[in-house]
Formats: sequence, C-alpha cells, structure tokens
Amino acid sequence: MGEAIVVGVTDAAVTRRAVDWAAQRAVERRQPLELLAIVGGAIGAVGEDSLVEGALGQARERADAEASRVATAGLDVRVRVERGNPVAKLLDASTDAALLVIGSDYQGPGSKSARGAHGLRVAAGAHSPVVVVPDFDVSERSGVVVGVDGSPISEKAVAFAAAEADRLGEPLVAVSVWTPLEVPRNMGSYPVQYLENMAKLTEEAQALALAGLSGRYPDLEIVRRVERGYPSQIINELAATARLAVVGSHGRGALARFLLGSISQEVLARLATATAVVR
Repeated sequence: MGEAIVVGVTDAAVTRRAVDWAAQRAVERRQPLELLAIVGGAIGAVGEDSLVEGALGQARERADAEASRVATAGLDVRVRVERGNPVAKLLDASTDAALLVIGSDYQGPGSKSARGAHGLRVAAGAHSPVVVVPDFDVSERSGVVVGVDGSPISEKAVAFAAAEADRLGEPLVAVSVWTPLEVPRNMGSYPVQYLENMAKLTEEAQALALAGLSGRYPDLEIVRRVERGYPSQIINELAATARLAVVGSHGRGALARFLLGSISQEVLARLATATAVVR
C-alpha cells in the first residue's frame, strides 16, 4: 500500500468537500495528495474520439483547478486524468493508495439526490480504506465513532479510528450493539437474565477489542458505548454529531469484494457524517 491519498474528482458539487477533507488530512499527515479524474462511457463508436478528447480536457481543467485551490506549502498535489470504467479505475488506484476518498451527493434525511451503486461498489471492492464524504458540512463536529464487534476486520476499523481520533485530538466513541433474538410475540417479554447476559457479553467483547489502545495513545479519550438495538441505526445516531464514522467491510473473495456487509452498507446508505470503510 502506498502513501498517497487518492481523491475521485467529478463535476459534482460534493467533489470540493471530498478534496478539502483529503487535503486537510494530507497536510496533517504529510502525505501526497492525488486528484484522479476519470472519463467513462466511451464505447468505441465512430466519431466518439473528439467527444472523449473534449471530456478529457474538461476533466483535466477541473482537477487542475481543485489542485490549485488546495495548494499550500508542504502539500504535494498531483493530478491524473484517465478514461475507462470509473469504478474499475478507482479500484485500481486504491491498490497503491494509503486511502481513497470519494464524494456522495447525499445531503441528509429527506435528500432527493439520486445515489447509484457506484459508491457502494468502490467502498466494497477497494484495496485500501475508503472515506465517503457526504454533501454537507461536518467541520464543526467532533469525535470519531467506530463500530466494534470483536471480529478481525473490526480490529482494523478500531486501529484506523483510534489513529484518526488521536490525530484530530478528539474522543474515540467505540460503540458495540447487541440485538436480542427474534421470538414470536406470544412468548411475551425477554427474560431479564438473558438481556443482562447479552449486555455483559458485549461489554466483555468490547473491552478485549479496545485493550491496548490506552497504552498506544495515552492522551486519547475513549468513550465506550454498549447499546441494544440495530447496529447501523445506532452507529448513525451517534455519528450525527461526529466528524468521522468508521465501519468494517466483511467482503471476501472475488465476488464478495463487490458486496459490503449489511451493516456497513446500511451506514453508507444514510450517511450521517464522513464515513470510512476499512477492510
């Protein structure tokens, strides 16, 4: 994995937010920033070449303008323009990236933006962590929320989130959610002992997952949350006031790489803040 932060640049308004998010992180972590613009849709039709050349030129202008806008002392900004399938090109770029950043036109509850499957496919199939930036301002928020379930991929998500929270000097909110078994309504309420044991087991699993963080980041404030409910709903509720949310992707194998786990997919479908997907 390389050191550059790669940002997908399009003509969508959210591109500016995505570039700003990535540029700030690049400056603070002293990483190079690569702005990648991709022209897709070509099928090889007669007379298409001139259209593609024009589109490539416009894409270059957009990327150059963004590079000039965020240029600052100490920031290494690069621009790359390619033609081809945008999803495939972004996935290829993630192979040598430290982080891939893309924008989403989601503007919060009630948003009428038309969101396709491209962002989900990129987040699921990328070789590097992916940050999806929504089209609303999160700069005045604080805290990093991370979903913790004790799995190996969750360990990677916790490591990523802790490093980000420490870098930002903000609290790490570790949330573990337990969901009781579905039972027929005629069985009545859940036994109190069952509910208490579920909560206790979840607390213990979370404690194991977070063990060692305080030693690695002695100044990091860790807020532990163990909640009953549905994971994506709880994570997004907590992320509504956070600067960043972090979830893991459980995709495996050639086909599964293009599928997110249900929780991470549901979190991305209703973005509450800038959200990182770690695999």
